[in-house]
Amino acid sequence: MQLDIPAGDFAGYIFDLDGTLIDTMPIHYRAWDETMRLHGLKEALNEDLFYSFGGVPTVRVAELIGAHYGLTLDPRQVEHSKETLFLRKLESAEVAHIDPVVAFARRAAATHPVAIATGGTPNIALPAIKAAGLEGLFKIVVTPLDVAPGRGKPAPDMFLLAAEKMGVPPAKCLVFEDAEPGIQAALAAGMQVVRVPSRR
Repeated sequence: MQLDIPAGDFAGYIFDLDGTLIDTMPIHYRAWDETMRLHGLKEALNEDLFYSFGGVPTVRVAELIGAHYGLTLDPRQVEHSKETLFLRKLESAEVAHIDPVVAFARRAAATHPVAIATGGTPNIALPAIKAAGLEGLFKIVVTPLDVAPGRGKPAPDMFLLAAEKMGVPPAKCLVFEDAEPGIQAALAAGMQVVRVPSRR
């Protein structure tokens, strides 16, 4: 994978987690597919639909999938089911790094502040970070619970909060993202973006 790093005098770096730093999107897909079948879906969850929601908070993804398939469901119950299944699958999975991104993050962290801004809640994101052995690298982790309800990606709030926690102006931040909602959020925050291909 070749990363297209824009020229610029960046003072801080913000990374999405799933599909950007770690190759967990297939695990998330399997957990979502199984969850939606438990909640009334009669067919395989469309993978393209799933990937289009990358970085969006879990409750909102449940609402969007339910609306797409015409399902009546409780998004909070779906969130609980999905997160339980994901953590179960995570325990038996090897969480691989997306090597070029992690290598860049390690180099950047030696001289600049770095942060994670993820659509996953802490009970999902933190075990995944630990499973990947990255907990020592990232001291700042921003999740949807750190911003106002409904202000996760594609809203810019999570990236703006990460910049604030790093003490870096938004215009001096470079964001690494694999999914369109996160890319929209970073651009809305006034940041430049490196697009990471999550489906290889």
